Amino acid sequence: MEVSQLGTPDLLLAHIAKEPGIRYRELLRLTGLANGVLTYHLSALEKSSMVRVDRQSGATRYYPLNVPEGESHVLGFVRHGPVREIISFILANDSCTFAELVDHTGKAPSTVSSHLKRLKEAGIVRVRYGEYQLYSLANRDLVADVLAKYRATYADRVVDNYVEMLDEL
Repeated sequence: MEVSQLGTPDLLLAHIAKEPGIRYRELLRLTGLANGVLTYHLSALEKSSMVRVDRQSGATRYYPLNVPEGESHVLGFVRHGPVREIISFILANDSCTFAELVDHTGKAPSTVSSHLKRLKEAGIVRVRYGEYQLYSLANRDLVADVLAKYRATYADRVVDNYVEMLDEL
């Protein structure tokens, strides 16, 4: 059955299964549903325990029930490109300094600092203090598994965004 032939709850479940950790605004854009209709159906799915909802720091993300909480915790962060870039760099280098992260990402030091603070508070990144602050991953294996397992969802989004941009020209 095509996605367009599904009922609204099934349509939402299909999108959530395809892109675990999807945010409300993404669902709004992908489904074309009115704001109130989407809110109603997502609330019903949550109340019936058909999806898991993670509300953190102003971002609400939706996950299928088959994604373990540990994975969803990391996935909520790595779905954001600049944060994924920071995490991937730390993963590739075991540990690194703040200056190395700033150089690698090309982002402003304040932006990198903000991301690192959130990652540290979430328990994904840890800091070893010494002559330099060295950043490493608290659970390297979990992060590597999440990046490998959900890589396709990031690639699909990049391609989709590029195609949409070309369509608008």
